[in-house]
Amino acid sequence: MPPDIAWPRNDYSRVPFALYHDPEIYERERALIFGGKAWCYLGLEAEIPNKGDFKTSFAGDIPVLLSRDLDGQIHAVVNRCTHRGALVRREMRGNARSHVCIYHRWCFGLDGKLIGIPLRKGVGGAGGISPDFDPAEHPLKPFRLGAVNGALFGTLADDAEALDDYLGPAVRAQICRVLHKPVRVLGYQRQRMQGNWKMYAENTRDNYHAGLLHSFATAFALDRATMQGGAVMDARHRHNYTYQIADSDSQAAAERVYADAQPEAFRLKLRDPRYLDVRRERDDNMRSVITSLFPNAVFAQAGNSLVIRQIRPKRADLVEIVFTLLGYQDDDADMNERRLLTANMSGPAGYIAMEDGEAVEIVAAATRSQQAEHSVIEIGGRGALPEQFGRATDVALRGFWSYYAELMGIEPADGVR
Repeated sequence: MPPDIAWPRNDYSRVPFALYHDPEIYERERALIFGGKAWCYLGLEAEIPNKGDFKTSFAGDIPVLLSRDLDGQIHAVVNRCTHRGALVRREMRGNARSHVCIYHRWCFGLDGKLIGIPLRKGVGGAGGISPDFDPAEHPLKPFRLGAVNGALFGTLADDAEALDDYLGPAVRAQICRVLHKPVRVLGYQRQRMQGNWKMYAENTRDNYHAGLLHSFATAFALDRATMQGGAVMDARHRHNYTYQIADSDSQAAAERVYADAQPEAFRLKLRDPRYLDVRRERDDNMRSVITSLFPNAVFAQAGNSLVIRQIRPKRADLVEIVFTLLGYQDDDADMNERRLLTANMSGPAGYIAMEDGEAVEIVAAATRSQQAEHSVIEIGGRGALPEQFGRATDVALRGFWSYYAELMGIEPADGVR
């Protein structure tokens, strides 16, 4: 039975705090979202470029094993041995001709098929596995795999819609905008937050907090509400992207708007101004584009920084964010240096990410004991959900909750979609 959730409004402009903290709700998310019809971001083809390469990942907290077989085909399976449920691969990445579980040495091919069982006939005529045991019936559980320009997505639901339909053309185009040519991984950063994964998913959809929370972004014109830009959701309102135009506001306008909210920001100085020296790469003059995908990924371009963030829930009250820092394979030394320099926005000590982590934790701390209460997310209005809207709104958060409620079977009567 679905949990009894009392939505104060049917347009998701009021979100009960219990949805962040209830362990039973977290268990239901595991089955209906990460193990259900949602397509989860799993990794990049560029992370397993060679035959025999593998990488471990997660869909929610479901362990995932990505492998490129000896024919070059990519497979995604649940990283859980079919014998006793142990992790098959404990390494983050590597290269192998098969996958062997350390516990009882069951052996699986790179496609996940069971190909070997030790002591199958027992010892000295005693023990062993049943004669009618069929290895073909016990592979590692496969994901249905899809790709967009080298970004790998998976779902465990056979009846999930096609990946392109799930993403929608506008959001898919933004993934392609980041991955428009071959990429290489520059490195990874990890950040753990004592809070619920949905708090972070909301944070990525709320673009206007950047100019209020992040003094760094305000001071150096990385992200201000005074800059021209907008936001777009897919037709089902589950994903969105926000964008802003470089050099589209003035320092005087920004200081006037933020005079009360962040007056101290404009006193900040950088010892190394190279951070702000963005080299033009595209014709669209976008200073940043943040694309949030339900349920677990963010594709972000900010200046010359290219980062994919994967949201990995660990418990109802713990989430890990993995930042994959990217460059293009044809980057020259100067561009490579710029990408690494601007990567200082990411990770637990990043100019931006550190403050996002703190925001998640203070929300978690303040709502834990008041789960019968609710948030108020109606900046930008209430009621129907548009597909395009301004940046200083909560509309994309309401879209997230609308699709979440559908998958969880907890939509209010006549819930807005």
